[in-house]
Amino acid sequence: MKIPLKYTLRNLGTRRLTTGITVLGIALVVFVFSAVLMMAYGVQKTLIATGSDENVLVARKAANGEISSIIDRETANVILTLPHIAKTADGKPIASGEPVVVINLNKVDGGLSNVTVRGVSAQAFTLRPQVRLKEGRMFKWGARELITGAAIEKHFAGSKIGDIVRFAGDNWTVVGIFDSDGSGFDSEMWGDTDQLLDAFNRNAYSTLTFRLDRPEAFKEFTAAFDKEPRLQQFEAKTEKRFFEEQSELMAGFIRILGIFITVIFSAGATIGAMITMYAAVANRTVEVGTLRALGFRRRSVLAAFLTESLLLSLIGGGVGLLFASTLQFFTISTLNFSSFSELAFSFALSPTIIVSSLLFSLLMGLIGGFLPSVRAARLNIVNALRSA
Repeated sequence: MKIPLKYTLRNLGTRRLTTGITVLGIALVVFVFSAVLMMAYGVQKTLIATGSDENVLVARKAANGEISSIIDRETANVILTLPHIAKTADGKPIASGEPVVVINLNKVDGGLSNVTVRGVSAQAFTLRPQVRLKEGRMFKWGARELITGAAIEKHFAGSKIGDIVRFAGDNWTVVGIFDSDGSGFDSEMWGDTDQLLDAFNRNAYSTLTFRLDRPEAFKEFTAAFDKEPRLQQFEAKTEKRFFEEQSELMAGFIRILGIFITVIFSAGATIGAMITMYAAVANRTVEVGTLRALGFRRRSVLAAFLTESLLLSLIGGGVGLLFASTLQFFTISTLNFSSFSELAFSFALSPTIIVSSLLFSLLMGLIGGFLPSVRAARLNIVNALRSA
């Protein structure tokens, strides 16, 4: 015979204090576990949203990121002669050669941090239609002016409209604030490519980004790109894939560090669940003996106690996940490993994170409840009834 589920449910409420402490412990661990995964996913989501499948980004093969890549103007011109590059009505390629540098700015809450400054051409806004001017005006071409991403304007001092930012031995005036729908561009400052190259005494871009005439032409383009002997030191990727790869190192580091900490915390929660279930067995020795005397088999008793432990952990997991979900309303910033500059992002929840968090809580319940359940199942009927 099987022990009814309502028996297990009823017993959850008989030890409210120990049950509540166990649920709270598991909830805290699941909260940390979910928060770590949400943080890593938020970084990936932000950087992936920065790129588009319709755009191609070319960088030097050995470069770890845009700031360590160099493409001279002659090479950029060779690339723009290749087939399948979209053109404007007057026949000019929809492309933007972009120098990317890092400067220091004071944060609003104190201390210095790195900020990415990107030089762009007029076509950059056609390439990235998600970038829209939110306040102020567009910088003038040929002038030392900047427009600032919404995240930079929020977190850094001296980055509002009218402020002067000094770098490369000159003053740059902030004339506008732009928004890019939460992508990585929100954590950048943009200015005129030629002005940025002149300020840093450079004659080469960091990367070259351009639009394909159709997204499915990427393979045909890369075939032509790979055949060109002058481009052997460079690599072409879809813009989305490029930024996705840039996110992998940072997201992976967050996951590994966070899960390591979570595993340590989970040991305490698992021990708490085990203590709770051992206490349940000790308090219900006579009850277990009665169940066995009524004909319930050992495996039914084991299943009942194990189910109780799993339900306990599932409730804790649900509570922890519920609190973790509120983190989606917060935006934080951290150092982007690929650019060594500040990156603002929001915590993000996904179905995979929900399932992983609940499975993690069930695992704690399974480990914590297994030995007490085995002990309950092995109780001798006569000895259990005598303890009354």
